[in-house]
Amino acid sequence: MDRQVNFTRTVMFSFVNPWIRYFLFFFSFLFWVFSLLIVAIGVYAKVQKATDTVRDTFLIDPAVILIVVGVVMFFITFCGCIGALRDNILLLKIFSFSLTLVFLTQMAIAILGFFYSNQTREALGKFVKKAIVHYRDDLDLQNLMDYIQKEFKCCGWNNYTDWSWNLHFNCTPSNPSTERCSVPFSCCTPLPEETVINTMCGFGVQTQNYVDATKSIYPVGCADRAVIWIESHLMLVGALTLGLALPQIAGIVLSQILISEIRIEVQSVL
Repeated sequence: MDRQVNFTRTVMFSFVNPWIRYFLFFFSFLFWVFSLLIVAIGVYAKVQKATDTVRDTFLIDPAVILIVVGVVMFFITFCGCIGALRDNILLLKIFSFSLTLVFLTQMAIAILGFFYSNQTREALGKFVKKAIVHYRDDLDLQNLMDYIQKEFKCCGWNNYTDWSWNLHFNCTPSNPSTERCSVPFSCCTPLPEETVINTMCGFGVQTQNYVDATKSIYPVGCADRAVIWIESHLMLVGALTLGLALPQIAGIVLSQILISEIRIEVQSVL
């Protein structure tokens, strides 16, 4: 008799807050759709890539990075969606644990990057060096390097002579390439009256000294430019960091609240 009374009460009243449940569901669903979009873009970029024979660029391939990030997001948000919709404690635990793990990993990387800035710079330098070496071999890396150099108004990692790392731009006398001692057009300073991009503007620049090179290209390396940009955009960097952290914290907190409410609900029925 008491069990029937308790069952009747649970039908009329639920300890699970529907606002929390459905907010977590739509929150997870939104990022689940976003993860599918990221995976689709990554797969499309990988399939459409003209050359795919350079295995050395696999780990720094933007298309591969998009696919990996999208798959991880898909798994986490799928657990959040189904867990919230079906009141599944196991899926909600997986969702909460995965988000916590991702959040702590990001914090660890940020802290280590701050306290070990020289080692971080070296690690990023290796990434950029690979991108420069395979600039002509991987279209995605080429577009990424061009975008970075245009936006940050820089050339190379340390300076414009870093482009000698590339086989085509190498400045040794024995290099038969027509682009010997050159730099990509993305290093060039645009002219006010220029309407068509001059892709040959960087030819022979590596043979010039710093002062002469300044007249036609951005001679400063992207490492120094990145530091200057961060220092001059601290508010933006802080806002982006907060915008990245808040959804993760909200997901962790909401999932834990929902798990607690589901447990109370189950105990009230028994």
